[in-house]
Amino acid sequence: MAKEKVILAYSGGLDTTAIIPWLKENFDYEVICVCVDCGQEEELDGLEERAKSCGASKLYIEDVTDEFCDKYIVPCVQAGAVYENKYLLGTSMARPLIAKRLVEIARKEGASAICHGATGKGNDQIRFELGIKALAPDLKIIAAWRNEKWTLDSRESEIKYCEAHGIHLPFKADSSYSRDRNIWHISHEGLELEDPANEPNYEHLLVLGVTPEKAPDAPEYVTMTFEKGVPVSLNGEKMKVSDIIRKLNVLGGKHGIGIIDIVENRVVGMKSRGVYETPGGTILMEAHNQLEELILDRDTYAFKKEIGGKFASLVYEGKWFTPLREAEQAFIEKTQEYVTGEVKFKLYKGNIIKAGTTSPYSLYNESIASFTTGDLYDHHDAEGFINLFGLSAKVRAMKQQEQGIDPLKISY
Repeated sequence: MAKEKVILAYSGGLDTTAIIPWLKENFDYEVICVCVDCGQEEELDGLEERAKSCGASKLYIEDVTDEFCDKYIVPCVQAGAVYENKYLLGTSMARPLIAKRLVEIARKEGASAICHGATGKGNDQIRFELGIKALAPDLKIIAAWRNEKWTLDSRESEIKYCEAHGIHLPFKADSSYSRDRNIWHISHEGLELEDPANEPNYEHLLVLGVTPEKAPDAPEYVTMTFEKGVPVSLNGEKMKVSDIIRKLNVLGGKHGIGIIDIVENRVVGMKSRGVYETPGGTILMEAHNQLEELILDRDTYAFKKEIGGKFASLVYEGKWFTPLREAEQAFIEKTQEYVTGEVKFKLYKGNIIKAGTTSPYSLYNESIASFTTGDLYDHHDAEGFINLFGLSAKVRAMKQQEQGIDPLKISY
């Protein structure tokens, strides 16, 4: 009788490599590895040989980079989704798409389970499992690090386990950070970063760029155009979103853009310290913001800021496949109807500096905004507005005076 099949979310790292023989040994599954490529680049080198040498019957490498950019990154950019004022959701955005592709391969292969290597302390276990439950509630989920049969509690023990099974891999126990990379960003955790009192060792840590101190001494101008909130060209050249992000990554990395050191609040309740490099994403978010502030009316802009924060939390918590995300995204897409125009800025030593924004839908009116008197705005009109706008404050002060209370002596 044929063995049951399990789909393993495979990154090629030490954890998921050790999980292959562990699954075969403890569950007698046929292990099918799936690596979902969201723009990891050279991290995919040698994966097929590694997976099969560890006992996998098959490895899928699924390139979803364009789908990731168009269907997950763009909505977050349009939303202005930033978690806790700093984190641009690089890992968070990718997990629902990875879960979706794992389910699709599971259906194709007739698998009965999906396994992941996320730890019991992190956010990714939540993101993977909420995605799988929303798309395939009948599939069994195996979380290796939470399973009673998993006894490997360190990189050292995982390496020894692999060696005991005849698997010799180029992993060292304590020589590298824990990283997650895709086209949008790369995250770094571990080593000296585990103590918030330590300054990051940027010489050893950075992958996508340099610190602002090492950036060029001359600024570089960049021009981007958007159509309905979607980036469509860079420096006059039309290109798809993924290529725009790739080129912005090079430019941003060169000028020390998008490096953050953050202690964030994980969904499970603990604080976690990490360093994120998001050079292209930081530029793209800022360019979109610069255009949007020119176009959206005051009330819509303010309300959208609230929704953007809620959207960021929803994505961070792994709730992508929910009616709430669909509803929030529908509102956001409506706000993007006229977010079309050109943004020019210069990059200089970690800074993105405005250099001019234009749009056919701009609500900025020079005749109104100018200090000189124009036809559309009479300075005298402000008097009646202020009288009405400040009416409640004046009435309150009058009542205090009636009661013998001096408003000046009230402690505000």
